[in-house]
Order: sequence, then C-alpha cells, then structure tokens
Amino acid sequence: MSRLSDLYKLQKQEPGKDIEPSLVNAIFRIYDRFPRMGLRERTGQQDMSLDIADAYINGRNAMIEAGVGIGKSFGYLIPSLLINQVSQRPVIIATSSIQLSEQIHKDLRVIGSRLGFTTVRSVVGKGMGQYACRHRAAGLFEPDNSNAPMNPLAQRILNYEIDERADIKGGISDAEWSNVCVNDCAFERCHHRNSCLFYDMRAKINARIGDIDFIIVNQDLLIRDLIKKKEGARGIITEQPALIVIDEAHNLESKVRDARTAEFTLRRTCRILDDALQILFKQSGDKSLFSQSKFLKRCVEHIFKQIDADLLHAAKQDNDRIKVSPITGIPLARVTHDLKDLTLSLSVLTSRNEREIDDVFEAMNGLIDLFNVLAGAEDNYLLWASNALREATVSICPKDISQFLKYTLFNSKTSVILTSATMCQGGETLEEQYAYLTQSLGFSGDYMDRQPSPFDYNSHAMMYISGNIPYYRHDKREIYLEAAYKEMVRLCNLTQGRTLVLFSAKEDMRYIHKKLLSVADEFTWALHVQKEGSSQDGVIAEFRGSKGVLLSTGVFWEGVNIEGSDLSQVIIFRLPFPVPADPIYEYKASLAEDPLQEVFVPDMLLRLRQGTGRLIRSETDLGVLSILDSRLCTAARKDYREKVLETLPFKRVTEDFTVLEKFVQEKGIKHTVSK
Repeated sequence: MSRLSDLYKLQKQEPGKDIEPSLVNAIFRIYDRFPRMGLRERTGQQDMSLDIADAYINGRNAMIEAGVGIGKSFGYLIPSLLINQVSQRPVIIATSSIQLSEQIHKDLRVIGSRLGFTTVRSVVGKGMGQYACRHRAAGLFEPDNSNAPMNPLAQRILNYEIDERADIKGGISDAEWSNVCVNDCAFERCHHRNSCLFYDMRAKINARIGDIDFIIVNQDLLIRDLIKKKEGARGIITEQPALIVIDEAHNLESKVRDARTAEFTLRRTCRILDDALQILFKQSGDKSLFSQSKFLKRCVEHIFKQIDADLLHAAKQDNDRIKVSPITGIPLARVTHDLKDLTLSLSVLTSRNEREIDDVFEAMNGLIDLFNVLAGAEDNYLLWASNALREATVSICPKDISQFLKYTLFNSKTSVILTSATMCQGGETLEEQYAYLTQSLGFSGDYMDRQPSPFDYNSHAMMYISGNIPYYRHDKREIYLEAAYKEMVRLCNLTQGRTLVLFSAKEDMRYIHKKLLSVADEFTWALHVQKEGSSQDGVIAEFRGSKGVLLSTGVFWEGVNIEGSDLSQVIIFRLPFPVPADPIYEYKASLAEDPLQEVFVPDMLLRLRQGTGRLIRSETDLGVLSILDSRLCTAARKDYREKVLETLPFKRVTEDFTVLEKFVQEKGIKHTVSK
C-alpha cells in the first residue's frame, strides 16, 4: 500500500502541485467501491492506475511492468475511462493480437458498466485482411455456375452472414480467405461501403474528436498510422488522443520491424515490373520499354537464383534469416538507374486510375531501395534472405527502429503508457531493469515501480533444471535431442501428462513429435501438437479434454491462458536465445560493448519470462517448470544463471529429480489419468 499512501499524503499536503486531486480522488473512490461490486482488491492494480494518472497529468510517458494476476487491463482501463471523461478525447489502446483486442473490449464493457460509464463509445480496429470484402465476393460469385468453388463463401458474404474472418466457424485456410478479404479498399468509391464492417471501423478510428471514446487496435495498425503520419500522409487513427496505452509492449520492437520490412520474391518483383511496363506502355506506346523490362527481369532472376543457393547452404529452417552473399555477375548500378528512370516516368503520369499508378510507383521505389542496398549504395538498411513466404524471399528493413519510435511516438504531445507482464531484467535500479526495452524502443519517460504477481510461487510451484543433458550444438543436434527426449518423457510421466512443451525451433518440435508418435502406445497420456495457422483454440480444447502433452512453439510462448489442473507442467526445451547469425541480432550486437549481456541474454529473458508465465494463471494453480538446458545448471557456471533465477518468480529451484518427485507428491499434482 506504499504507493497509495504516498499519493494520498501528497494529495492532502500539496494538492494540485504534482497530482490533480480530482482524478486521483476519483481513482481512490472507484477502488473503495470494489468490495461492494464483488471485485477483488489488488494493490498492484491500484498502484498501476495511479501511476498512469500521474503520467497523464504531468504529460509524461511511462513504462509499467504488471505481473500476471494483478488485473492489468482493469489497471489501465479505470484511469483511461476517467481521463476520457475529463478530456473528451479518445483513448487509444494498442495490443499485440486480435484475441487480446477483443478481450480488452469485453473488459471495457464490464468495468465501464460496473462503474456507471453507460455510454462508452468504442471500436476494435483490425487489419484489412480480417474483413470480408463484398465487392470482391460479388466479382467471384458465378450465378450461372452452381459448381463454382467460391460460390458458397461468396454467397454467404453477399448475404451478410460473414463480415469478418472470425465469423466462419471451424476456420478457413489462408489461401481461400485471401480471395475474399479486403486487400485494396476503394473507400468512398465502393457502393458496398454502407454495409461494410471494415469501412465502418476505419471511419470510427479516424473520427473527429468527441465522436469516439476508446479505439482498441493491434500494434500493427498503430504502427502503420505512425508511418503514414511520418511520411506526411493522412493517418489511419484519429489525431490528438488523450492517452495511448500499448499492452504487451515487449512485442513492440518486432512489430515495428515487421511493419517497416519490405519483402521481395521473384514472382512479386516480376509482377511489379510488369505492372509498371503495362501502365507506361499504355500511356506512351514506347516499344523500347519491352527490352528494358526484359533486361531487368534477367537480372532479377539471376539475383534470386543466387539467393536460392544461399538459403540451401545456410538456412536450417523456413523462418531462419540468413545473410545475402555479395551479388556478382550483373550491373547493379545500371539496374538501379533503369528503375529510377521508369519510376520518374510513372511520377509524371496523370490518369483516372491514380490509385493504381500510386501503388506501382510506391512498389518501384521499394525496388530501388532494394537494389541500392544490394549494390552497397545504401547503408541504413538491414538485408537478409529467408523462406518465410514458402519461397526464396529477400527482405530489407531500416536499421534504427528506436529512432523511428523516439520521434513518431515518444516525442508527441500525448502521454504513452507501455505495459506488459515481462518488461524488466535484473538490476538494482528501475533504469537498469527497464534498460533493454528502453534502448530497443528509443523510449523516453518515467519508469514506474514493478507490480509483481500476487500468486504464491513459493508454495505452489517448483523449478527443475536438468543437468544431465549435453549442450546443444547444431552439428551434434541429434545427441542433444535424444537426451532431452528421454528427460522430457520422464517429466511428462511424473505429472501424468498435463504438460505444455515449449520449443524454440520447429525442427526440434518435429523431431520429438515424430519420435513420440512412433512409440505412442508406451504412454498413458495423449499427444497433441500445435496446428498450422493463427488460431490454436481447437488444439488447446483437445489438450484440456485429454489432459495430455502438447508440443508447441511460436504463439504458445505467450497469450495462452490454461488455468487449473489441466496444465500442471511447462517444459522449456531449450533456452530461447536468438540466433547470433540473424542479421537483426548481429546488427544489435555490433552496437554493444558486451553483446551477450546487453543483447542476447536480455532478449532470451523476455521470451523465457513469457513462456514460464504460462504455468501459474490463478491463485490456486500448482505446477512444475522444467528447463531441459544444462547451460543453466550450477555446474555449467554460466554467468547468466543468476540473472535468470533473479528475474523469474520461482523461488524453489532444484536440479535433483527426487526432490521434484517429492514436491509433486506433496502437492497432489500427480493424478492417474486414462488415455
């Protein structure tokens, strides 16, 4: 209660000096009413609300780590409701996923109604790829062909049964949905706009001040808005909000990088050149354009042939980002000159199809950037190749993400609140604890006291570090996997399933899955593996129903909430260190005096904290966290061991399996479950 008491004393002694009494008083009154409303009092939640009010009143930005279980969304929604009421300006809340956006929207309705805010006008903004396009559906529908494959989906969209992807029960493949989603909206020129959920959403998030109270978007949409405003274009989201809250802010750097990354495949690059050729030839009739286009395509094919060879040699899995070897055998300077010449010709065109010309002009400028980077004429970009799009892909991204955020987000007149359950590292001062994210994001503002989880980790959980597994080395990968497999099976048997296994690499997960399938009859627990695609609700439901073992990676490291005895163990297969050869981390390491301690360990800790946070999700949860990476054991003498133990909330730590067995038995975690 120290933060509450300090603010209350300050409010009494120096009203109006540092904290606006009316706003602080209102927050106190709201939390005083919590018991009567049947809501649980949480000190961390109250302190968080007061910290946000303080930042808003003083026009400052703030970072606040809010541990699992303090009620983070209510912690920022309560002051946001009051700030919106006082300022009559909208509050923007940016999240890292659509699912979280929807949950916050529900939480806003719940707490707003309980507190008497009955007329809160809010909107959830998603990317255009989440919405159905009736214009495209009408173009696909074939009334005279009853066997047309797209007819059933198109008909449901035209009948207003489907407005967005989430309306389709059982899901839909990316390939099929890509035919009917919004991908290039005509906005006012579309005659379907009055019945379009996407058009309605875009109008609401860019409404005039006073017309909307809460705008809940994913971080991707907020970043696109910042990019547009930086380029001098009209923004997507309304101007001059009262407050911006960014939830799951540990993801912000990667989201900005993704948004500012330009990706090129052979097919996409040739399509851009074809589109430019078609527009220019239609306007000028210049036949020399064909030979120029043929030369450019030959050069592009040569480049992607080399990139294919690079990937075959260096990429271990599809999402690996590898270096592009120096391009030889083509005149890069001439290619860049020809691209600039075509782009200049596009810039002076006038046509009724201005949007089409603008799109091709922008794409051609992207190609110029790519070739400048390949030629070494542009040093402000990172360059890498991958198989991310299931074909050879070359990507470029501006190096300095922190400078972009510093000037577009943190230097605005609006207070920005960054929050997450995992923002901090070890360190004596708040500045040290928040240092990694501060540097990565270009943050400037206040560091608020960390609000720890109220859960009793000391009594309810134990961390087990396995010391009998050899270190992972890619050239001896199978030796590690075989040893880790045996230990994993022993641990899964200990809790009779009810285990989530988190992998850092899909290739490791596939190896273990295949091995387990070959001996499935030997186990009493059911085996599950994550599905391809964004939604994992189905496999989570199956896992909960069987109380088995779920192998997972990627999205399961965060955002998954499985309370109760259905989940009694989380196994971290390998410490989630970033790949040192990844061009992004190689660049970040080049700026550090001690790359291991300043980049690789802090990044690993952020992801590790997210993964281990899947275990204890309520006051009554019991469980075991097991780490199958002997680099963390005492005998390894790694200097980051203490940082890991200091940062994680688990206080009972053992490397002795018999001690773990005793804990599981004492707590009644082990139950016999039939397969």
